[in-house]
Order: sequence, then C-alpha cells, then structure tokens
Amino acid sequence: MAIPPVKAVYRRLALGLTVWLFLHAGATWAEGAQSLRVLLSADVHRLDVQAEGAVWVTDASRQGRAMHSGVHIVPYGKGFLVNGIRMPHERLTMRAGDQGLTLLLARPNGKVQGASRPANEFRLAVPVSGLVHVARKGKGFLVINQVDLEEYVKGVVPAEVNSAWHPEMLKAQAVAARTYALYQQMLSATREYDVAATVQDQVYRGKNGIDAAVLRAVEETKGLVLTYQNAPIYAAFSSTAAGLTEDALNVWSKEYPYLKGVECPFDLESPHYQWKASFRMDTLEQNLRQQGFAVGTIVSMTPLSFSRGGRVAKLRLVHSEGELILRGEDLRKAVGYMVVPSTQFTIDSVGREIVLSGYGAGHAVGMCQWGAKELAELGYPFSTILLYYYPGTELQDMSLTKTPIPPTS
Repeated sequence: MAIPPVKAVYRRLALGLTVWLFLHAGATWAEGAQSLRVLLSADVHRLDVQAEGAVWVTDASRQGRAMHSGVHIVPYGKGFLVNGIRMPHERLTMRAGDQGLTLLLARPNGKVQGASRPANEFRLAVPVSGLVHVARKGKGFLVINQVDLEEYVKGVVPAEVNSAWHPEMLKAQAVAARTYALYQQMLSATREYDVAATVQDQVYRGKNGIDAAVLRAVEETKGLVLTYQNAPIYAAFSSTAAGLTEDALNVWSKEYPYLKGVECPFDLESPHYQWKASFRMDTLEQNLRQQGFAVGTIVSMTPLSFSRGGRVAKLRLVHSEGELILRGEDLRKAVGYMVVPSTQFTIDSVGREIVLSGYGAGHAVGMCQWGAKELAELGYPFSTILLYYYPGTELQDMSLTKTPIPPTS
C-alpha cells in the first residue's frame, strides 16, 4: 500500500504553528457553565442509583422527596415505581451533592450497555455529575445525564483515547469533543437529548477514567472550539485512517467544506492499521432485511466504486431476487462496525462465509486519532494538528460562535 510523502505533509502542518503562538499568547475563554444533555441509555427497564448522601428525586410537578438508601426505579403504568413508591409522572429528575450519582444500567434483554454477560451477573456502574433525568418511552425509559459541557469533555477524552498519550494529542481530542458536542447542542432544540454516550456520537462514561492528564488537557483548552465561518464544525474523528482521510460526502452523502481528505501517513503503529474479518452470509442477509433492504439469497458481492482514498464506496450484491447496490458504510452497519472496522478492504472470498482483508478503523472522516498521536509525539501542538485534519477551520472561543448551518446533501 503506497504511503504519501511525509515531508510534504509536515510542511503543511508547520503552517499551523502561528496559530499555536497566538493561542499561547492568551485567549478569552467562555465564561459560565453550559450544560449538555447526554443520552446514557435508551429502553431501560431498571435503574439503580447510588450516592454518598441523599438523592433528591423530583417529578414533573416539581414535587420532590429525599431518598437516603439509594434509589431503585422501574417503569409502572405511565410513570415509575421509585423504591416501591408510585410516581405517576412520565419524567423524573435526580440530583445529589458534590460527589454526584452512580448509575447502574440494566437493559431489557438482560444485557448492560457495554457488557456481554446477563444483568444478574454484571451491571455497568457509571459515575456522573450534574442531573439525571429519566423519561418514559415505550415500555421502558431513557436515562439522560444533564452535565456541564466541560465535565462532559472530561468524560469523553479517556473513553475515546488512552489518557497516557501525548498531552498535545489529548488537547486535540478535548477540542474536537467539545466542538462536536456544541455543534450537536445548537441543532438539537427539538430533541430529547443533545448527544448519545456511544459511538453514535462520542463515547462518554461519566467520571470513569478521568485522571490528571485528562484534567490538564481539558482545562488548558477550556472553551476552545473549531469553527468554520464562525460556527462550530461537525468535528468528526475516527481511530485509524491508514492512508488518506476521507471526504464526508463520500461517506455520508453530506457536504461539509472542512471535512475533506488529507494525507495521513502517521498511524502505522495503530493496532488497527491492518486487519482480516469474516462473517456469515446469512447474517448479512438477515440484517439487511431488518434494515429495510429487499434482498434474497446473495450469490455474489463485488466492489462497484471506490472513494478517492481507496475505500469501497459502493458494492454490487447479486441475489436470488435481483441485485442490490449497497454503500460500503451500509455493509459495516449490517454486519457490525467492530466486525468490519473500515471500508478500506478487499474481498478475499465469497461463499456462505465472506472473508475480507483491510486497513484502518472507523469512517476516516476528520481527525485520525492514531495519526494525531504520532504528530503530537513529533512535536506538533494541538492547534496545528487540528487545523491540518480540519482544513479551512479556525480555533475560537465558543462564546463567540454562531449557530451552524446543517450540511447540504
């Protein structure tokens, strides 16, 4: 696989040093707390809440009560049972003292978010600050953490990258996470939450994993976001590009002028740089049908077109009822993003089992996390790294930004 010339890329990166000097000369940070609504889990059927002191539970009528021995919540009628007490409202809010709350989330199928064992064997503890809202939806309920934006960023950084990585990379990740969250918040007024705590948006695990390095990275970039025409950008990032990063238009069919592919010969040390994958054909068929694709028994699968970065843009699937043209990202979605790490692959064999060989991990749009790690270790500051991966953007205090315009398709 050809790797782009490194020297030419480094020359381009050096242009960002001026920005770094400006930032370290002093910047005006956003003042005042700004909260974010983070969906921790959906369709929950049981929630246990712990705190060092009392937990104050308030319903939609603003009637509240203090509970001193933890809180156990299950759906009941159109409302909830809270420690066996019926609370008829569809929404509750919980808060505690400075130490915050610890949530134990159970899923309806006996699984816990992020766990592989049944809930009666394991429950994932998520310590959070701020408020926790539970809202009825269907037969279960949503769990939403309303948290200060900077506290949220502290929870994203160690969930997305290793906190032992270079401080400048951690700063780059903090700015990208803050920018992404602010972008989503500004466009989410009609939604019940701003971001999800999973790879659907950014991974967030509350206070888990926060250490001194994370705190420094967030504090030293406090209030700083990436902007395009004075509005926060859609600061996408992924693990390993393994070559060129990708144009957003090729991946999501949406045009973002600052999400254009750049050379990234910096992530050779990533454990995801090269991989092999296999999955069963019947699994692909079943999952495609569940996602609304009309497909019979698949007899062949071949790449139809490629992106500028060499990734599979479209596939042609011949099946017993005709043919299906499928986007590369839709294939990943159908069989699992962890099963097929990226769309930069070749097909080794097609039978009742499909075998792929590939490079990279993630959609490869925006910042490459392993590439940013290498650049930081080479001495580049976070500002230079960010402006390289998001061409045409500027670093700006978030209090000075305006609402972004949704992308065109």
